Amino acid sequence: MTFTAQLVRSMQGSELQSLRLGDPLLDEYLAFVGARARSNTWLAIAFDLKVFFSVVGKPPADVRTPDVLRFLTSQRSPRHGSTVVRLADGEAGLAARTIARRLSSIRGLFDYLAVHGDAGLRVNPVPHGLGARQPSIARARRGVPLIRTPRTLPRVVSPTDVDALLAALRTRRDQAMVEAMLLGGLRRCEVLGLCMTDVNIGERRLFITESKGGRQRIVPISSRFFGTLGAYIDQERPPASATERLFVVLKGPRRGQPLSAAGLDEVLEGACARAGLPHLSCHQLRHTCFTRLREAGMALEAIQAQAGHASIESTCIYLHLANGWLAGEYRRAFEAIDAQAVAVLQ
Repeated sequence: MTFTAQLVRSMQGSELQSLRLGDPLLDEYLAFVGARARSNTWLAIAFDLKVFFSVVGKPPADVRTPDVLRFLTSQRSPRHGSTVVRLADGEAGLAARTIARRLSSIRGLFDYLAVHGDAGLRVNPVPHGLGARQPSIARARRGVPLIRTPRTLPRVVSPTDVDALLAALRTRRDQAMVEAMLLGGLRRCEVLGLCMTDVNIGERRLFITESKGGRQRIVPISSRFFGTLGAYIDQERPPASATERLFVVLKGPRRGQPLSAAGLDEVLEGACARAGLPHLSCHQLRHTCFTRLREAGMALEAIQAQAGHASIESTCIYLHLANGWLAGEYRRAFEAIDAQAVAVLQ
């Protein structure tokens, strides 16, 4: 009999309460994840596991390494015919980052089951790489990874397109949300997680609590944002709203309730369509903010703190995105080389 997993969500208003896949071991693991992860991460892991067990067709206790490898092969298979590929990477299957994320979700499940012991698994069937099946830990770490994810630079929105986007927004609420990403570098979840008490108008700062990895931080942001925010609160935000969330629905049956991620995406998509722009993501606006800050001379360590990056390696990407940085460094270095050459000739 083929094993199937059905993803069932339980909601309370706009808040996700529980996720189930219909198997005791999987449901127990999802409850464990839900107690320590953000809603987006929780939902992504649940969906990844649903896809995996739908393809494999076996209960968790029966999964072996060949099943995982067959799943990876299926994920790399052409989705729309062998002649249709993405321009970004030339692949016909799912993007490498998507497959790597799913593999990480599956590995996390079996790590939990191996430690828990209820499934009868002593070894995680998901290898870390082709060298993971070798007895030497050192060789396993040097092994070839199962999925190689390309390191690509994100797109940055031009000043002209930024102006067009802002002009196409219909409400002060929408403008304030976009400015929070463009001027403060907030993530989408951080914008939607802001509460009224997180706003410090006097010091022009925001207290970020709904951040990636559960890390909190205080970030400064331009007075321009606070001017837009004040107009939204005074003129548009329903005074009788029962939620402490800063950004709420303005019309319809959900008026006054917290705005959802889908709602923010819809706002951005509508503005892009009206402005005649290609699709822009919330993360592109965040990247644009930090690129402009770096171009203006902001120190990399300060950008790391503003962005909420755990590692400065994540921040180094803005060295390459900032116009003129590499050219300037090269020019200064070569001027020094030329000066040395002239000194030798003299």
